[in-house]
Amino acid sequence: MAGASVKVAVRVRPFNSREMSKESKCIIQMSGNTTTIINPKVPKETKSFSFDYSYWSHTSPEDINYASQRQVYRDIGDEMLLHAFEGYNVCIFAYGQTGAGKSYTMMGKQETDQQGIIPQLCEDLFTKINHSNTDNSMSYSVEVSYMEIYCERVRDLLNPKNKGNLRVREHPLLGPYVEDLSKLAVMSYNDIQDLMDSGNKARTVAATNMNETSSRSHAVFNIIFTQRRHDSETDNVSEKVSKISLVDLAGSERADSTGAKGTRLKEGANINKSLTTLGKVISALAEVDSGSNKNKKKKKVESFIPYRDSVLTWLLRENLGGNSRTAMVAALSPADINYDETLSTLRYADRAKQIRCNAVINEDPNNRLVRELKEEVSRLKDLLYAQGLGDIIEMTNAMTGMSPSPTLSALSSRAGSITSLHERIMFSPGSEEAIERLKETEKIIAELNETWEEKLRRTEAIRMDREALLAEMGVAMREDGGTVGVFSPKKTPHLVNLNEDPLMSECLLYYIKDGTTRVGREDAHTRQDIVLSGHFIKDEHCIFTCSSDPMGEAVILEPCEGADTYVNGKKVTEPTVLRSGNRIIMGKSHVFRFNHPEQARAERDRTPYAETPAEPVDWAFAQRELLEKQGIDMKQEMDQRLQELEDQYRKEREEANNLLEQQRLDYESRLEALQKQVDRYYPEAHEEEEEPEEEVPWTERETELALWAFRKWRSYQFTSLRDLLWGNAIFLKEANAISVELKKKVQFQFVLLTDTLYSPLPPELLPAEAAEERERSPFPRTIVAVEVQDEKNGATHYWTLEKLRQRLDLMREMYDRVAEVPSSVIEDCDSVLTGGDPFYDRFPWFRLVGRAFVYLSNLLYPVPLVHRVSVVSERGEVKGFLRVAVQAISADEEAPDYGSGVRQSGTAKISFEDQQFEKFQAESCPAGLSHAGHSQEELRIVEGEGQNSDTVPSADEVNNNTCAAEPEDLDSPVKSGLDGVLDHLRIGELFTFRVTVLQASNISSEYADIFCQFNFIHRHDEAFSTEPLKNTGRGPPLGFYHVQNIAVEVTKSFVEYIKAQPIVFEVFGHYQKQPFPPLCKDLISPLRPCRRQFPRVMPLSKPVPATKLTTLVRPTAGPCHCKYDLMVFFEICELEANGDYIPAAVDHRGGMPCHGTFLLHQGIQRRVTVTIVHESGGDIKWKEVRELVVGRIRNTPEADESIIDPNILSLNILSAGYVRPSPDDRTFYRFEAAWDSSMHNSLLLNRVTPYGEKIYMTLSAYLEMESCTQPTVITKDFCMLFYSRDAKLSASRSIRSLFSSGSLRSSEGNRVTGVYELSMCHVADAASPGMQRRRRRVLDTSVAYVRGEENLAGWRPRSDSLILDHQWELDKLSLLQEVEKTRHYLLLREKLESTLLLSQEAPSSCAGEDPTESSSPSAHAARGLGPEGEPTPDTPSQRQRELTAKCLRLLTHTFNRDYSHVCVSASESKLSEMSVTLMKDSTSGSALNTLTPSSTCPSLVEGHYGSNTELRPTMPCSRAVSPNPDSMPEGEVKKSPVVAPEPRPKSHTFVPDIQEIRVSPIVSKKGYLHFLEPHTNGWVKRYVVVRRPYVYIYNSDREPVERAILNLSSAQVEYSEDQQAMLKTPYTFAVCTEHRGILLRASNDKEMHDWLYAFNPLLAGSIRSKLSRRRTAQMRL
Repeated sequence: MAGASVKVAVRVRPFNSREMSKESKCIIQMSGNTTTIINPKVPKETKSFSFDYSYWSHTSPEDINYASQRQVYRDIGDEMLLHAFEGYNVCIFAYGQTGAGKSYTMMGKQETDQQGIIPQLCEDLFTKINHSNTDNSMSYSVEVSYMEIYCERVRDLLNPKNKGNLRVREHPLLGPYVEDLSKLAVMSYNDIQDLMDSGNKARTVAATNMNETSSRSHAVFNIIFTQRRHDSETDNVSEKVSKISLVDLAGSERADSTGAKGTRLKEGANINKSLTTLGKVISALAEVDSGSNKNKKKKKVESFIPYRDSVLTWLLRENLGGNSRTAMVAALSPADINYDETLSTLRYADRAKQIRCNAVINEDPNNRLVRELKEEVSRLKDLLYAQGLGDIIEMTNAMTGMSPSPTLSALSSRAGSITSLHERIMFSPGSEEAIERLKETEKIIAELNETWEEKLRRTEAIRMDREALLAEMGVAMREDGGTVGVFSPKKTPHLVNLNEDPLMSECLLYYIKDGTTRVGREDAHTRQDIVLSGHFIKDEHCIFTCSSDPMGEAVILEPCEGADTYVNGKKVTEPTVLRSGNRIIMGKSHVFRFNHPEQARAERDRTPYAETPAEPVDWAFAQRELLEKQGIDMKQEMDQRLQELEDQYRKEREEANNLLEQQRLDYESRLEALQKQVDRYYPEAHEEEEEPEEEVPWTERETELALWAFRKWRSYQFTSLRDLLWGNAIFLKEANAISVELKKKVQFQFVLLTDTLYSPLPPELLPAEAAEERERSPFPRTIVAVEVQDEKNGATHYWTLEKLRQRLDLMREMYDRVAEVPSSVIEDCDSVLTGGDPFYDRFPWFRLVGRAFVYLSNLLYPVPLVHRVSVVSERGEVKGFLRVAVQAISADEEAPDYGSGVRQSGTAKISFEDQQFEKFQAESCPAGLSHAGHSQEELRIVEGEGQNSDTVPSADEVNNNTCAAEPEDLDSPVKSGLDGVLDHLRIGELFTFRVTVLQASNISSEYADIFCQFNFIHRHDEAFSTEPLKNTGRGPPLGFYHVQNIAVEVTKSFVEYIKAQPIVFEVFGHYQKQPFPPLCKDLISPLRPCRRQFPRVMPLSKPVPATKLTTLVRPTAGPCHCKYDLMVFFEICELEANGDYIPAAVDHRGGMPCHGTFLLHQGIQRRVTVTIVHESGGDIKWKEVRELVVGRIRNTPEADESIIDPNILSLNILSAGYVRPSPDDRTFYRFEAAWDSSMHNSLLLNRVTPYGEKIYMTLSAYLEMESCTQPTVITKDFCMLFYSRDAKLSASRSIRSLFSSGSLRSSEGNRVTGVYELSMCHVADAASPGMQRRRRRVLDTSVAYVRGEENLAGWRPRSDSLILDHQWELDKLSLLQEVEKTRHYLLLREKLESTLLLSQEAPSSCAGEDPTESSSPSAHAARGLGPEGEPTPDTPSQRQRELTAKCLRLLTHTFNRDYSHVCVSASESKLSEMSVTLMKDSTSGSALNTLTPSSTCPSLVEGHYGSNTELRPTMPCSRAVSPNPDSMPEGEVKKSPVVAPEPRPKSHTFVPDIQEIRVSPIVSKKGYLHFLEPHTNGWVKRYVVVRRPYVYIYNSDREPVERAILNLSSAQVEYSEDQQAMLKTPYTFAVCTEHRGILLRASNDKEMHDWLYAFNPLLAGSIRSKLSRRRTAQMRL
């Protein structure tokens, strides 16, 4: 039945009501199996089709040609049901347009004779099953499933719970199936009928114009029919499974015919989709079958069958051209109005007729083989019966206990005479072959019918026999059958090998079998039983003979002629009887021991054999025995050989010494000759060296500076720290490797610790000499320590380098002992923390959270203050806040009630001794540059950078200048106040004050129990502590409410302490979390922000190596001379049809400055144009372009710079020179080069770029500058897209730009900008100590390999980056300390202001007794705003002049240091005049205006200035330059030589360096600002974007290319109300750079302050603070 075609039948239905109402005509004619369709438009045009069946159901049942439901079933259903009983898969599906009668044909109706194919087939199925029940060997089972495919979703019609979409899966063996589809077992036709009724009710039907009950889904009714047959002879059960698929397809339809809308239209689309896919599948299958038939000799037609395009075709894959017997019923409409649909259905059915299905019977292959073999046995038996040999078969069947395949002799003996049997067989032709085939067949049947248990039993018996045989041979087996090894057999005599290596001894066994066992080489004439190899082994070496005698088995060794054979050290030439334990040597290298188990067992109780040694018999024993028996003295031979080697060594050493001596004499003579030549040419060199150096006379000031510098650099340790880091890296790496290998969960890493207020160094971390110098050193000490992170216990320890080395020795010992200790013991040791483990330290229960400082200056006045101070960790992280109240009280005053209960610890009496405090003050702030009033605070100087100590004030100068003040400063206001005014602080009296620890907030929940302790900064041994509190990290702050009264006898040291020194508060907590990341955390740790607070300046790519320039050694750069900001425009120009080169389009859709994608055409000549724009200056002058190279062509943004690029191309420079755009006074330098991309031989450049890919390229321009030692290089990464040659391209714009106003020239936007920083540094002096120290080689041990380094997962010890990060941390700690101090003074000033205002009614008490006079400069300001009780003197004192000049210097310093020369140039008289004016106006309400930053910048007052321009009075308005929208037009750009005057000849003294600036992604502010135009004095509107530290200026918000930039890190932002009044223009402020001043105007006051905040947040904050204080003062007045 395999390989049959699909059965196709067509059936035409009667007219329906719709067709009758339209008076349709019948266009279908049937004659036999031929169906003809008539074209209603052209009646003469007919088309005929031939099918397997053509059913005429158009007329009534009375018509003789009428095809009823029963007839259709008899033709199709009966045949398919028969195939199902035979074991084939069966499928029947109906196809046609909607309303053509498909459901009627398949399902029918409930009336009699109206049932369709499905009900009739199910009924006949059970009828045949019932008729077959008489055969007891047969059993049947039927399972049904019913599903519908609606809108490409499968729904179960028989299970109401499965309402969702069922998934269609595919099994490798079962094929496609529906997951979770219900398969229900049925026992009768009634069960199936009930299930069909419930499923039909659940189907999706709807009314259309063509059918009132149109099926809107495909229905698939599956019947799984299983037949089981029991074979009583073999007791075997065989199965045949048939799958009957009955499919009712939804009708194909047209939207206009059915009137489908909305949901019906979507349903129709999905129906047509699945039916279209079904048509494609049928067409593809028909083409495959027809192609294979037509082209039998050609290659088979290959076509893809799109089964997966639809769920329907996927599920029916096996029924369409697969393992199935398939029938198709095409339902036709007879009406002429459906001509197109009917013709399509006929063609559809005609194609399906060509499909061939390869159906097979679904049964077990084993059962099928047994069945076929039984048929073969029956045929052979019939053949033997026909030849008269049936009695042989009967005898065979009568035998019991015989094999089903008896031998011919056994059968003959049972039959009678052998002679007669042979005669019968001989006279029967073919009978012998038939009997042999019969036996073979019966044997195969017996093997197939053998049960699994019988096979296991037979296998086990064979295994036991094999193990017994191997055990006798000496091979041991495991229980599972695996080989364990070789052991001595219990009975068989054998030889075992002896080897010089003990591990190789007794590994080979040679069995001596009964009889003769030959020993020899493999290539002997006679086969040898034991094969040996070697120079002294003969082809036939010896023979072992094993014979039996009355005493037992005896083995005799008989050597062959000329063979070297030794037994127990004696050479044997005659047969020798062997005893167990004899040593046998064959040749020179084969040593054996003979073992005879039976003989050894018999002699076990007797005296051992005389020649059998008592010591272990091994290879050494056998060799020693051989030498003794042969008379060879081995020791004498070894001594003789050793003496010969010593004589040879002595002779060679003497020859080498003579040769070295001769070479030394030759080199000395050459050196003497060279020295004589040097002395001849340079005779004066020695004379100059002998001249004594002249002593330079130093002034007292210079001597003091030199001493300070010496002390500073003596304590400067960062260079030595670098040596320690690199030199000890190998120890750190080894400790980490051992920790990982031993699974200790401990990580070691370098850390720098500095003795600061926030992070004091414990004594155990300081060496002995450092602890002694700690008291004398004026600067805090920094040490290299090891941070030990204990991940198991969540603790952190710090070790010294010496402790690390000591612990490392213990770690090595532990690592060496690991191999000797069992793993279980190691795990037990890891679980318990012991003191003997070198990896761990004991850790305290409480850990330090952080420190805070509370200043006591308010006790001078006295006023109570409540401080909210930050709790800062040792790393500078704010861990929380602490609220502390400090106030002066009387001795008997009680603590206030805070509601939660006051915890008062009584009154503690503390003494302040002047000598002790002076010692502490000398340690913390020694006398250094006190006469000049400069800071003694640590000013860290990074190598290579200078520090101007004259212009850098300290925080102490700002906050009262207590530490480095002159001696008279302490005696004038403070001392007078102490003597006469401050009654509560009289020296010698008892003063009581209260410190109340109120609350702690924002402490992390990692710390469970929190407590606080505090002490004076010089009294670490006397601390006051609070009670621990539970911390949850949530809810209200932790309320300590701890009150501590402190009584002090007032001394001068106590007054000095409360003026400047704080109380130290330390917060502790119990840590309860594992904070440490994995071991490789240092590789992925985020970058710390740099000191300039903006992204680091680093190039995106390294420069492309030059091809024409020689590799120059970059000289070491010294101090920086100047810096310039460069803005570089990059353009790629393409050749147009008119011969001009125009810039290619650039896509700026990224939105980031300095980014863009060049859109290029394939195969067009190009040029690269680079324009450098910068401020004009005499230090920078471009000389020529040495080379322009491009390379690193890639399709990823990152480039592998370690690989040498072979495709680097040097471009031909076409032109280079300065250009002068008319409206701009900046310097423009432009150069252009030709670029032929085909010369790169890169596929990426020679093709159209695929979608989603971009091409990247790196360009480097080597430029030579005047006064520079070597060329500098500008590098830029290009992003490009290549299109076809004729593609029309235009740069894409954003939606915002489409709706913006203004116009933009396309050529100006077709370029990419780059921002660079040019640094010109002096060449460093090679002979300076700093240069020699930098060139000093440091032993870097971090690259040395240690055992286990590969387990560290990329971890590396930290080195130079740790020093930079630590410097940043020190800056952060210093800033935090200054912030806390400033916050205290501001809080105190505000408190004093409120106190003074409340006491206006008593001006006399405020006039002479104001204690704020001695507090800080802020107190003077507060006093100026007080009542007018005391008259202000007209002439200020000398002290006031000095303070005023100092304030002016401080205000000048708050801006960039580049402007210090401007303020220094002002004369002292100028400063004094300004100070007098300031003091005269100090009491007026507008005094705050004169202290604005504008008074410190002469750019707005005294005109524009440059680097070489002197100050000169000009108009009050500074010259502001703004970009012009028409800058650099192509038509107006004129190349001209340098117009600047010729500079004086300069030597090459500078080292240039250009670095590309990475654009910050953070936008501080963007919007429009008005710029003052310098030529017209008019305001021009520009679009400004602030990305700190740069300001990018555009003509409008839609412009993608930057026109100008401002560097805020080197600019000065100014704001002055006087300037606004003078210009009569509000909302203005200025930005002053080194080369120009720019005046800006905002739209309103809020915008102005927002812009000020974006440009300079500190200035904006100070302005708002001053304005708010002014408003407050005016309101109070």
